Amino acid sequence: MEQSLSYIINQLGEEREQYFGAVSPPIIQSTNFCFDTVQDMRNRLKEEFCAPFYTRGYNPTVAIVRKKIAALEGAEDCMLFASGSAAIASAVMAVLKQGDHVICVKKPYSWTTQLFQTLLKRFGVETDFIDGTNPQNFERAIRPNTALIFLESPNSMTFELQDIPAVVAIAKKHGITTLIDNSYATPLHQKPIEMGVDIVCHSATKYFSGHSDVVAGAVCGSKPFIDRLFSHELMTLGAIISPHDAWQLMKGMRTLPVRMQRVNETTARVVSFLENHPKIQKIHYPFSKKHPQYALAKQQMKGCGGMFSIQINTDDYDGVERFCNHLNHFLLACSWGGYESLAFPVCAFTDTKDEYTYETPWNLVRMYIGLEDANELIADLHQALDRV
Repeated sequence: MEQSLSYIINQLGEEREQYFGAVSPPIIQSTNFCFDTVQDMRNRLKEEFCAPFYTRGYNPTVAIVRKKIAALEGAEDCMLFASGSAAIASAVMAVLKQGDHVICVKKPYSWTTQLFQTLLKRFGVETDFIDGTNPQNFERAIRPNTALIFLESPNSMTFELQDIPAVVAIAKKHGITTLIDNSYATPLHQKPIEMGVDIVCHSATKYFSGHSDVVAGAVCGSKPFIDRLFSHELMTLGAIISPHDAWQLMKGMRTLPVRMQRVNETTARVVSFLENHPKIQKIHYPFSKKHPQYALAKQQMKGCGGMFSIQINTDDYDGVERFCNHLNHFLLACSWGGYESLAFPVCAFTDTKDEYTYETPWNLVRMYIGLEDANELIADLHQALDRV
């Protein structure tokens, strides 16, 4: 029977009779768990993945959050990590071996790029970065040794999408594993496993946490895959989330639906304002009717969240900086998904326009909409754009 969203975030995995009827599950902070006899210890070692032995492997507080995220994604199981980067790297390494080939969409998260371009390259893994907006580009890039297709839909800077079912069909035809970073959409807005994707990763730092006070990652997939991920990458590399951070993550997830609803509504108003502003050259937002993949976004996403990018209509490098410096209700910061609205200008990468060599346009500012009042945010953007 399908579990409701309300049940998952408020009740699933919370066996209150096991911890004195406490309404809020306790933080089981202990690193170690003891046994009455050697036989008890021997038996527990055989099931270390699913019962307490040593907190690097299994922790009761972490286990509650694992169940909730797996249920939200419609996955058989979930493993938590110390960051989104750790989750993605561990999941990717669980799939690949020396000499394999990867097809990855262009412009994924920067540390995903580093994983493929630098770290895995040292171990004989080759990666092609392709334009993922055309599914046939994946077909054309396949080699005999292609083992993984890595998706990020939408990506987190210019918000290109992939046609997920179409790419999955190509991958299945060739026996290739698919993995997607679903951090932007969350399982509330996009269900990759229902579309046939094998592995789903998250930066749980973002919307799952929602309060900018936890760094965490999640990998969702089949039970056999998560079992293998546990036995090798998690236990060997040890990039685990702490019980306290898991507890914080659980608190954040309680309000995930209401936060996402508020963010969606406010963002729609802010984007509508910016689309008609003469100092905005271009806006990158999948649910904008001006987005070239708007129809696809509406087809495979239920909502779009609060992150988008704007290109400011100016040739003045300093003008972009003035816009950002005069924002009063947007913090200049790099992450997203919390309660606070943010601005991240890519011109921060270099001191001058002449030094800027990145693929993303220098006049692009990534914006994130938090829980503030829409009218205040619009007024703030209006006065800051007057500085350009």
